[in-house]
Amino acid sequence: MGFNVGMRLSNLTFAAGPDGLSPAVSRLEEALGASFRDGGFHPSFGTRNHVLPLTEGRYIEVVEVLEHPAAEKAVFGQAVRARSALGGGWLAWVIQVDDMAPVEARLGRRAAHGTRQFPDGRRLEWEQIGIKGLMADPQLPFFVKWISPDELLPSALRPHQVEILEIRLAGSRERVSEWVGQEIGPVFDGVALNFDSPNGNPGIESVTFRCPKGIVTV
Repeated sequence: MGFNVGMRLSNLTFAAGPDGLSPAVSRLEEALGASFRDGGFHPSFGTRNHVLPLTEGRYIEVVEVLEHPAAEKAVFGQAVRARSALGGGWLAWVIQVDDMAPVEARLGRRAAHGTRQFPDGRRLEWEQIGIKGLMADPQLPFFVKWISPDELLPSALRPHQVEILEIRLAGSRERVSEWVGQEIGPVFDGVALNFDSPNGNPGIESVTFRCPKGIVTV
């Protein structure tokens, strides 16, 4: 079962609930025994996030939608708002690619340009695609390709000793494989991917970590 070395598990996105970003971050910090940092503002999406750098160059972002004109127009802002309205929780798993062109060709549209303004004024830039698919079928990952130099990437942050062990999804391995463009086995980039047949809506059911508090499932 081949794994495309041009695809890696980049991060997990967690949507804040109706009570906002800070309470969601505090609950995850308590669960994982690690501290997030202020990631900044996404001006083109009308959202902001806090980031927890993990092992293997991965990270968790907790994101909330803002009362900002971009949030009404941007698909990512709409997706965050919809998940937050349902109480918040895991929104997406994200695949980093080296080349966005094959993904654009497979999905039949162009990637969106994303930026994040750091609190100190620096700016991170990337391309992303697949949010519309995620909104229609929340088991599906979306895709990112970094534009900024390595020193600005979340992977450049000093990681906490928090490791992703397993992502459990309600959905279909075959459907995700079709979306990604390669066969997805029981392990993707060193992380177990387990699928359950959904009784309700598809999407991320839980994520299991090895962290300072032991083995923790969120």
